[in-house]
Amino acid sequence: MDKAKTPTGTLWALLAALIFSINDMLVKFLSDGYALHQIVFTRSLISVLLLLIVVIPLVGGYGLLRTKRLKLHMVRAFFVVGANLFFFTALADLPLATVVSIFFIAPFLITIFSVIFLGEIVGVWRWFAVVVGLIGVMLVVRPGTESFTFTTILPVLAAICYASFHVLTRKLGSDENLLTLTFYVPVVFLIVAAVIGLAVGHGNFSGGGHPSLEFLVRSWRWPTWPDFGIMVFIGVGVTAGGAAISQAYRVAEAALVAPFEYTALIYATLFGYLIFSEWPDSFGWTGMSLVLASGLVMVWRESVNARPRVAPLNSPR
Repeated sequence: MDKAKTPTGTLWALLAALIFSINDMLVKFLSDGYALHQIVFTRSLISVLLLLIVVIPLVGGYGLLRTKRLKLHMVRAFFVVGANLFFFTALADLPLATVVSIFFIAPFLITIFSVIFLGEIVGVWRWFAVVVGLIGVMLVVRPGTESFTFTTILPVLAAICYASFHVLTRKLGSDENLLTLTFYVPVVFLIVAAVIGLAVGHGNFSGGGHPSLEFLVRSWRWPTWPDFGIMVFIGVGVTAGGAAISQAYRVAEAALVAPFEYTALIYATLFGYLIFSEWPDSFGWTGMSLVLASGLVMVWRESVNARPRVAPLNSPR
């Protein structure tokens, strides 16, 4: 690896984490006035159009979209769609930093799933990091206490879906190009958002009062121009963030880039405080610290082992 490219790779990773964090904040910002399916549909439409009109012609043409494993691509895409829907639904009710920190259970689940489904070997240090990270998440979730609600489970479900998505990415990555791995995800997002919109977009199921449920079943309504601009920005941001993180891992080693993705925890805490007046309590800070520390231990062990690897948490948002 060219050492001169390493700082560039870390800068791309920092930029990607910032873009994804801004997108999460904007989705939460819109969650009390618009339906999730409307935001996702607009975001995915912008992303697909950017890929079809700009990206694909520049990187080699539409022939690169051919694949013999379309069904597996669809299953993989449905997992990341599920991850997004669970994640964003949780944002409507929980603090931003809480959702992001719980979602960072994904690298630990990826390690477990990789052992079970891919037969990978995991050493003592990484198992220790998994246990510590899970303890950290439990401190944030706190099951059995008054702070625990059903929406606290949603980021966990998002992480499970994303870990499954990641395992399938490893399975497909050996014989599929990056463009096919990228393109079919927003296409499935577009289809799922359209189906949900047709099913519940009339608003007949809304009115329950719970922020997360309302976010799911609220009726579609025409956005104001500023809000439409935010939705467009989210769509552009998803594409730009995906390109940035891909570039980061292209020009620098994964073990050097991955720690910078954990800056999303810092961004989430900062945006939560500045935009939504949210601030973690002592349990939340302790849990987030354990998640961050254990994630960095996993990255360190990967660096020591010097194995080719996929990023521990390429954010699907």
